[in-house]
Amino acid sequence: MNEPTGRRRDVTVADVAREARVAKATAARSLGGYGAVSDDVRQRVQAAAEALGYHANGLARSMNTGRSNTIGVIVGDIENPYFGLAMRGITDTAKAAGYDVILANTGEQLDAEIDAARVFVEKRVDGFIVAPASFTLTDHLSDIRRSGRPLVLLDRHVANLNDVDVIEVDNEKVAHSAAQHLIDRGHERIAFITTLELGTGPYQAGDELGVSSVSARVNGILAAMNAAGFKDPERYLRFGANSGSGVKGVTRELMQLEEPPTAIIASDSLIAMGVLGELRELGLAVPDDVSFIMFDDFEWATLISPALTVIAQPVYEVGVAAATRLIARIEGRVTGEPIQLFPAALVHRESVAPPRVVGRDDA
Repeated sequence: MNEPTGRRRDVTVADVAREARVAKATAARSLGGYGAVSDDVRQRVQAAAEALGYHANGLARSMNTGRSNTIGVIVGDIENPYFGLAMRGITDTAKAAGYDVILANTGEQLDAEIDAARVFVEKRVDGFIVAPASFTLTDHLSDIRRSGRPLVLLDRHVANLNDVDVIEVDNEKVAHSAAQHLIDRGHERIAFITTLELGTGPYQAGDELGVSSVSARVNGILAAMNAAGFKDPERYLRFGANSGSGVKGVTRELMQLEEPPTAIIASDSLIAMGVLGELRELGLAVPDDVSFIMFDDFEWATLISPALTVIAQPVYEVGVAAATRLIARIEGRVTGEPIQLFPAALVHRESVAPPRVVGRDDA
């Protein structure tokens, strides 16, 4: 005797209606949470649905109510712990408010971000949280706005969308503080390493970089060094360290310069691990040979020796704020300014010390 090979038939609204002895339209209103239904009927429908093992059809509910109770989130690199922790804040907040979250990871590629936005529109998400890959190429974000769906930008802002909600950290101020701390300890050759790729040609002072958060960090660091009178501080900026081997190569190149940096600021924790590993391979000690600061404060930063001086960002709170603002937009109850800027703090530990030889570098 052959066993049936097809999957079990899904329980439908019509099945629930028959079990509850109500009209199909009444069952649909009860299950979808819309329209007028008496408490007695709603209880009968819910009891029937539980008895039959009914699971709501999200697409059908969306077509009936105009809402999917789903949020689409698009980030650059979920491997980066910053985005992982921000996602925790987003999902915790969304779940408490009755929303599901769909995540897309773009690898900081604009084409992938555009495709994800298109897919999410097709899936009828109620709103978007996006960490944009480009400061200037934003037509797809404008398309989201034109679709009538609320949009909140996470960690970064963009050009030409001045009225959109933005939840980000005051990167320029805290980067300036980090560079000033190094300057106060006697450092004049300060490197900054980021994964961000430059468009074409070397970086020139005042260039608008493709990601606003990185641009703000560069501006803050250079402002502190220029104010101190250092010559050509841009020479120690390094871009495109976008893999483990890339970070190590950049670190090795920097430390083999005729006048290598005496301090390094890493733009995130993934870069930090690559830099620290390469410094060890080169036989260089932190902070005896080179001082070190990284953006983001994770538990491992205090478990290694020396404990790392870090720029602590309220990442979870940023995620919570982004989801809270988006849900308020979806539900039509927005308060506050469209831009919410969170402060970050320089946490002093053991990875910064005066350079071995302190002196003005005018070469």
